[in-house]
Amino acid sequence: MSGVLGRMYSFMGGGLFCAGVGNILLIISTATDYWMQYRQSNNYMHQGLWRYCMPGKCMTHTDSIAYWDATRAFMILSLLACFLGIVIGVMAFIRSSSFSGFDKTFAAGILFFISCFFVLLAMAVYTGVTVNYYGKRYGNWRFSWSYIMGWVAVVLTFFSGIFYMCAYRMHECPRNSNSR
Repeated sequence: MSGVLGRMYSFMGGGLFCAGVGNILLIISTATDYWMQYRQSNNYMHQGLWRYCMPGKCMTHTDSIAYWDATRAFMILSLLACFLGIVIGVMAFIRSSSFSGFDKTFAAGILFFISCFFVLLAMAVYTGVTVNYYGKRYGNWRFSWSYIMGWVAVVLTFFSGIFYMCAYRMHECPRNSNSR
């Protein structure tokens, strides 16, 4: 039984590691101004979800454009779901008796999948609109490092969910070591 418990804790530890790094990347991606870079009038410019920058100064997006609003909302929801998943995941890891009416391992896994879903929606909305709008308007543009961090967070939150679901499976269905 201790081998199953050890593997379960290994999965949970891997899930917490991926979720922690994923949450940090979500924060950085959401807060920074390098989702896209483009060239206009021989100047390189860049923009994020909250501001756009020209050489020497940055300005807040003042227009309420639906795809920015949707991307922002989905990124924030993803951050919240991932953070809550980490809190519940830690409680499951230390076997906290709080909220004993539900399985914390399963709940953390579901929250990580929800976080993955929200960040995937955010990235899909931003990608679709940016490619269709800026791809036609500007010839010299590219996605930048804040955007790439968002996609890495998709992968990390997905694997956090996988790790926690594997831990849940091991906890719910421990193999009988005498069955061989």
